[in-house]
Amino acid sequence: MIAVHLDNVTVTYIHDPVFANLSWEIHDDRIAGLVGPNGSGKSTLLKLIAGELTSETGFFTRKKDLTIGYLHQEPQLNSNHTVWQEAMSASVELNHIESELKIIENLLANPDVYGNENRLTQTLEKQERLLDRFVELGGPGYEGHVRTTLLELGFNEPDFDLPTTALSGGQRKLIGLARLLILQPDLLLLDEPDNHLDLAGKAFLEKLIRAYKGGVVIVSHDRYMLDLVVDEIVELEDGRLTRYPGNYSEYIYEKQNALLRQQQLYEVQQKEITRLEQSAKRLLLWGKVFDNEKFSQRGKSMLKRLEKIERIDRPTLERRRMGLELEGWRGSEKVLQLNNLEKSFGQGNGEQLLLLGINLLIRRSERVGLVGPNGAGKSVLFRLILGEIEATGGEIVIGPSIKTGYYAQQHEILDPDRTLIDTITHAAEWPESRAVALLGRFLFTYEQARSRIKTLSGGERSRLQMALLMISGANFLLLDEPTNNLDIQSAEVLEEALDEFDGTVLVISHDRYFLDRVTSRIVELEDGSLTEYLGNYSDYEAQKRNL
Repeated sequence: MIAVHLDNVTVTYIHDPVFANLSWEIHDDRIAGLVGPNGSGKSTLLKLIAGELTSETGFFTRKKDLTIGYLHQEPQLNSNHTVWQEAMSASVELNHIESELKIIENLLANPDVYGNENRLTQTLEKQERLLDRFVELGGPGYEGHVRTTLLELGFNEPDFDLPTTALSGGQRKLIGLARLLILQPDLLLLDEPDNHLDLAGKAFLEKLIRAYKGGVVIVSHDRYMLDLVVDEIVELEDGRLTRYPGNYSEYIYEKQNALLRQQQLYEVQQKEITRLEQSAKRLLLWGKVFDNEKFSQRGKSMLKRLEKIERIDRPTLERRRMGLELEGWRGSEKVLQLNNLEKSFGQGNGEQLLLLGINLLIRRSERVGLVGPNGAGKSVLFRLILGEIEATGGEIVIGPSIKTGYYAQQHEILDPDRTLIDTITHAAEWPESRAVALLGRFLFTYEQARSRIKTLSGGERSRLQMALLMISGANFLLLDEPTNNLDIQSAEVLEEALDEFDGTVLVISHDRYFLDRVTSRIVELEDGSLTEYLGNYSDYEAQKRNL
């Protein structure tokens, strides 16, 4: 059944339309993946559906009594709440009813109420209505439902008392998701729900979405997830929505076929238009030269036919993409060797061992994926390799002709107060004109190039880090979640660049599609130990299932 109907809706930001005259029918029994380049308006469209924005044109209708749950990219949690309090506050109506019932309990103990028959009757009737609604909303089992939901999402009982300010990005996503699951709305709107989740969290999220008894619209750059869970892909590009039945891989195949068909039809139509235009011009010329009205009328008639032809748009077969080229050299045969590496934090009885004597050898030209749960120590291992912190024991040996390049997940290597031009000229000692040209290759305008890094979005900071990697000349790349803020097209550019890269790569990633495309060996860090698996992510997963 149609849950939401958008007909010719438009949203404008300042003076420019984010999108205009979009139409879409969203069903309450389908899972739709909403995809498109960064900045195309996907989050804006979700906000419109959720009722946070209004359309300037057309109309927007919902099914009667439809309930909608919206998970923002960055969930807004109450900083004064614990995990338990935040989850319990999911149902605003239940919380309001409980407050009203407490007020009534106090009133029933008041002599002015129980001593007045009319007031007592009115108060008891109100209490009965509130109790009926409380039961209808699942109030008697609400606490149990909240507890079960939190436990299913991976929280432990001790986590319930944690303040929301102490949560990681992934945990904040899970709390936002928990609030929605507690309410079970008819339509779920999920904006990048997999961001910051580890592999186990992503697997759970996929299971949850597939089993959800309602409609789901999910914005995600995780191609692996989109392959597993969606019934259809809806693409928002160039201000237009296009629907493709099936999952992400089917969408890519169908889109390429559609573009090729459109290109063929466009070329045929252009030839026909050219032929008719030339014929019309000849007839008009002959009518003038020979003073023949018949020729002139036929020429004019032909031009009118041309005006009525519905023109086929020329398809954009190759869109402008980030110009990433990684030009590292081969270097030493042994790139990285870890020998009985240990790392602990704290002292005395409070000492905690994070790495328990791990060993690893990475050879020239290898592509190694480092996976493991959040908090396992993957980023700590990178900091050890980079020399930012010291190991507790063991040794790290980096090949003598190895130059390391680092991509930081949180973009902490970027100075937020520097301009983009200053960042490039400082890193490469280039003139400003050359820095501007490079930034243009990475899709930055001249105005953006002169702005400060702190004004950039996450995706723009990611592209800037890619530009710095490119000019570093490194032949050993340490990449910490490089696809987190990239749109799908930019992630594909990175995959292609790594495929042609002559150096060595060690990458932390929860992007399974990316790991399948890039890696030839997976190393899992869990409980302080490393376990190696030959092959890409799918091979690793298959080996894990067979253990």
